[in-house]
Amino acid sequence: DLVARAARASLASVPEVRNTGGLAALAQSEFAAHDFAAARDHAMQLTVLDPGKSYPYGMLGDALLELGEYEQATAAYRQMERRNGGISESTETRQARLAQLRGDDAGAKRHFTNALVLALDLPLPPRETVAWCRWQLGETAFAIGDYETAERHYRDALVTFPDYYRALASMGRVRAARGDLAGGIEQYEQAVRRLPDPAFVAALGDLYQLAGREKDAAAQYALVEQIGRLGAAGGALYNRQLALFYADHDMKAEAAYASAAKEYEARRDIYGADALAWTALKAGKPGEAQAAMKDALRLGTRDAKLFYHAGMIARAAGDEVAARDYLRRALALNPQFDPLQAVTARKALRN
Repeated sequence: DLVARAARASLASVPEVRNTGGLAALAQSEFAAHDFAAARDHAMQLTVLDPGKSYPYGMLGDALLELGEYEQATAAYRQMERRNGGISESTETRQARLAQLRGDDAGAKRHFTNALVLALDLPLPPRETVAWCRWQLGETAFAIGDYETAERHYRDALVTFPDYYRALASMGRVRAARGDLAGGIEQYEQAVRRLPDPAFVAALGDLYQLAGREKDAAAQYALVEQIGRLGAAGGALYNRQLALFYADHDMKAEAAYASAAKEYEARRDIYGADALAWTALKAGKPGEAQAAMKDALRLGTRDAKLFYHAGMIARAAGDEVAARDYLRRALALNPQFDPLQAVTARKALRN
């Protein structure tokens, strides 16, 4: 990675005690490469070397959050806000993420709205930041099944920053959720042309499958695997996305489980626990799936996919009461949380 190499070269010539910029660049490159433990350690160094500034605490909190060290992340963000002299777009987006993880949907919406207002209040509002805030408000609405509001925010994001790939993909998802399968496909096709992210490609394949376009779906699924292989060779990390793709589509169960288990050893966040639980179920390990699912639900996060996975795992373990409860919660919260998996959830409830 060019940034990492440049940062290390800078630190080799000027040590970190007089080169906090080089150390910050190194921590940022490690975070981007998903080496969250190294990013955390270097961010902690920055809090010692530059104790009066807010940015080291933001970097530290971000790394801790990815590692699943939520209480420490919360403390770091508190220090960031204190040194920042109050709230800002950066502090509010981080507080919104914490609220989401803790199941506080209203709090997440409030913090993202504050972030948007603060971004718009800047002398030259950065268009991509404004679009990202609007997109996040859409994601918050989609997560609770408010598809009309979600679509409005996604459209606002695209007006602010045309062809914004995140908003295009989310528009595809919400159009499909509202029954417009052709519109969903069109939006996902645009998103994939701009950024062939494995999650977007897989979602497009799922919509093709629902539309009866099996060959097109198969081509997208093959592309997901190809992107995963090329990404691994080039240093991009799609391990979790690929593991979940395999589990969702009942493919390569052992490989998916091994990948999720390896990642969870180093990165113990709730979505890593969820990936481990879901892949363990598909690999025929219901006991391990139950234990990992308990970790995934430990913060009280309100996420329909988490509830769906918990329901299917309980069902496999023979706990029909818990299975029905979790599946009902998933569908009540977000009836179209996934175009294929929501159908499976309904079938499981009927049976």
